[in-house]
Amino acid sequence: MPMAKPPLALTLGDPAGIGPDITLAAWQARGAGAVPPFVLVGDPDVLAARALLLGLAVRIEIVADPREAAACFAEALPVLPLAVARAVVPGRPDEANAGAVQQSIERAVALVQGDAARAIVTNPVSKAVLYRAGFGFPGHTEFLASLAGTQEAAPVMMLVADELKVVPLTIHIPLKDVAATLTPELILSTLSTTARDLERYFGLARPRLAVTGLNPHAGEEGGLGREEIEIIAPAIAEARRQGLEVSGPHPADTLFHAQARGTYDAAIAMYHDQALIPFKTLAFDHGVNVTLGLPFLRTSPDHGTAFSLAGTGKANPMSLIEALRLADAMATRAGDGH
Repeated sequence: MPMAKPPLALTLGDPAGIGPDITLAAWQARGAGAVPPFVLVGDPDVLAARALLLGLAVRIEIVADPREAAACFAEALPVLPLAVARAVVPGRPDEANAGAVQQSIERAVALVQGDAARAIVTNPVSKAVLYRAGFGFPGHTEFLASLAGTQEAAPVMMLVADELKVVPLTIHIPLKDVAATLTPELILSTLSTTARDLERYFGLARPRLAVTGLNPHAGEEGGLGREEIEIIAPAIAEARRQGLEVSGPHPADTLFHAQARGTYDAAIAMYHDQALIPFKTLAFDHGVNVTLGLPFLRTSPDHGTAFSLAGTGKANPMSLIEALRLADAMATRAGDGH
């Protein structure tokens, strides 16, 4: 009999947020293979307390090895124990627990690097809480790249839903710094990574990429800014010379309606909100955040900690469920051990 595949490694997220709520709900949705087996790297007491608060009958199974998760997943939610420093109050983040949040991510990475997990799925964190505790990275993506030792190119954040796939070229930086950050090299690297991983993980043999402009009307031929002429267009031209199917720069305000979305497989936007506003408008409850360009797979719900909903029973688990499903599908397509 073949051995069961390793589970997905699900991180703790901020324990005062909705991570525990949606983790419990995702496990409850496991019937008929709707959710692939996962193991939570976190504090089992936090999970048990949240289940009690929400009135959920969930048996929690502490495991010493992720491979035990598959055997018990049908009957219990498997947890690799990692204690928080201070008692958790839903909706009240505590920087004393930031260390456990960070350690959960580190341990999940170690699991997937050691082939004990198929992929990482990260629950939402509060960057503000982590910053106050001394966290030295802008966000999950950059921290994961550091843990992976990625040197060749910066990792790429892609938001994924049936309605739209979109990549923000720059992510967690002030808007005033975006133009100075854009370079042809960054654009070309992002296009190359996106095209490669769309083929590798999504089965698109020749993905069509559409690139936005930075300025209104894509610069209006230089009248509203020259970044399109001097930075973006040259990068697109080089990408085409390298065999990629890329169009643009397109005015961002006309790239995300239904007819336009039918002309490309993924859009590359110049900054965070240029990508995230249309995406969350279309797929707020079920969108998934995927990190491309890492030596392992990582997905995440495309929403935050929602502290005001923690422990209320109102948190929607659909984005986490979709993140688990997508991680499983990507690992399967890549052959588990890419």
